[in-house]
Amino acid sequence: MSDTKSPPEQALDLTSVEDQAAAPAPAAAAGGLSKNMVYAGVAFCACVTVASVASMTALALRKDGEVVMESPNAAASAGDAVAKAQPVITVVVDDESKFPTVKPPAGENPCAGTKVDLANVECVATAMTNVIPQSGANVTKGYVGGMEVDHEPITTPYWQNQMCPVNVHWHLGTEHYSAGQYDENGKGPENYAADNDRRLGVTDVRGGYRCQHYDADVDMFNKPYVWEHCVGMTVGETYEVHWPHSARGACGTPNQFQTPFYDGVFCTAAEVPFTALNYEVGVQAQVFTIVNDESYYYPDLMRGMIVDGEIFGTDMAIYTGSTTGTSRDNEICSQYAPITWQVDRTCHMISASSFDKMCADMKSQRDDMSDDLYAHGSRILVDDSLTADNQQNRH
Repeated sequence: MSDTKSPPEQALDLTSVEDQAAAPAPAAAAGGLSKNMVYAGVAFCACVTVASVASMTALALRKDGEVVMESPNAAASAGDAVAKAQPVITVVVDDESKFPTVKPPAGENPCAGTKVDLANVECVATAMTNVIPQSGANVTKGYVGGMEVDHEPITTPYWQNQMCPVNVHWHLGTEHYSAGQYDENGKGPENYAADNDRRLGVTDVRGGYRCQHYDADVDMFNKPYVWEHCVGMTVGETYEVHWPHSARGACGTPNQFQTPFYDGVFCTAAEVPFTALNYEVGVQAQVFTIVNDESYYYPDLMRGMIVDGEIFGTDMAIYTGSTTGTSRDNEICSQYAPITWQVDRTCHMISASSFDKMCADMKSQRDDMSDDLYAHGSRILVDDSLTADNQQNRH
């Protein structure tokens, strides 16, 4: 979780891209479905009988020309329903896009500008007067940080603590370190420079550690993907995704997700001040290698880390730290601390389409999240002396 801009312009580890509104496609003829996704044949008339309702709507989903889901009796009834009912209303959802974007109605955003500004400080000088543990840290099982602290992290899921996700963003490579999962032996489609910088757009962005899944001889790590919504992403690359959570977010409203994430974290803090950050602000972190393979698709990546079965979100490292980003290192520290971090130690593979769907969902929020549609730079690994000694595990 960071607050500095990354390429193409730096701000909060982020960059702006104009939202792309989906243009409405022309009405489709009866029974004629689009190549991607079309709601076709929503027909009705002034006199609707109970018997006619079942045959009134035909819904089919197509992907690359293949029907993947069809409503009962749709093939037989779609044409008849449209022909007999007047007037006909046909709704077409962006014939050209796999993941259309539609924002909610315009309205006031009470979270805008609520960020509380806390300047970065010198780590050593601050540590002498105010203990502020930092992130991202070593999360290898068994590791213990070297900074003695007198507080504990949240060890239960955030939703059980009246907290909600208020943002999602990700970093090139990883800011955390998990030996054997994402570490100095990681691989990817391009080589980082000696100082872990990689050019993205017109500005250098620092890349962190990588996972070990990448195999140049396997098609899913190299097959190009046509990105519609995310910016500057690469198949085969490693990304660390962060979901900041807050007990002072606009939870359950159209203003829940915010960019910058600080606006989401502090949204209602003026009315209800924080009492203990480590119990009221937290971040989920999960690491992925992107593959071009739909068998690794997850549809709702925007709203929180994946917890599924015995692999996703099960081997967790939990500790207190700070916000991250490339404006901080082991000499300059963040004052947004202590906050809880819950980090998945395992690196997972995920489809490029999962990320693109997440970016489409971000574009569909009331707040403009375009500054979070690309990977931000990764802070260097935090020294032991700046890492809290309260690491805990959750399985």
